[in-house]
Amino acid sequence: MPVKHMLAASAGEVVACLIRVPSEVVKQRAQVSASSRTFQIFSNILHEEGIQGLYRGYKSTVLREIPFSLVQFPLWEYLKALWSWRQDHAVDSWQSAVCGAFAGGFAAVITTPLDVAKTRIMLAKAGSNTASGNVFSALQGVWRSQGFTGLFAGVFPRMAAISLGGFIFLGAYDQARSMLSKVGRKSW
Repeated sequence: MPVKHMLAASAGEVVACLIRVPSEVVKQRAQVSASSRTFQIFSNILHEEGIQGLYRGYKSTVLREIPFSLVQFPLWEYLKALWSWRQDHAVDSWQSAVCGAFAGGFAAVITTPLDVAKTRIMLAKAGSNTASGNVFSALQGVWRSQGFTGLFAGVFPRMAAISLGGFIFLGAYDQARSMLSKVGRKSW
């Protein structure tokens, strides 16, 4: 994958996190709150922490998403190229989807500690050391209290969900790209 594509994907992740993070903060707090009324949780965050409360975990989310993308997309391309080489023709969309599932699952596993840190930061009590957003500090805290297993808490559901997402998204992407390419060639 060319460097310019990786930079563009990283820039896209930074911008996407402007929307993703506030919704993730509200969602996660709703999941652990006795009062799961979304609007009430949203209002409480704004009242108690201001707009910064909605963006708690922004840096940690970006620090998770960029390495994830830097692993997933080149690995997906590599797996497709390997499969193509082995069968001596381009992969079909379903094969691309399988490669996407493996690439997404692998990227999910190796970035799980960053996901754990992001979750801890987003759910930390306002004003606490963890709520400050220091990813390294959050990781150290998890390591001290729970060790290796704490850093990989939730790894299997995360891997399964992202593998399924990689299968669907990258398979559909490849199918759409292939169809549009055929349409483009016919219109000339």
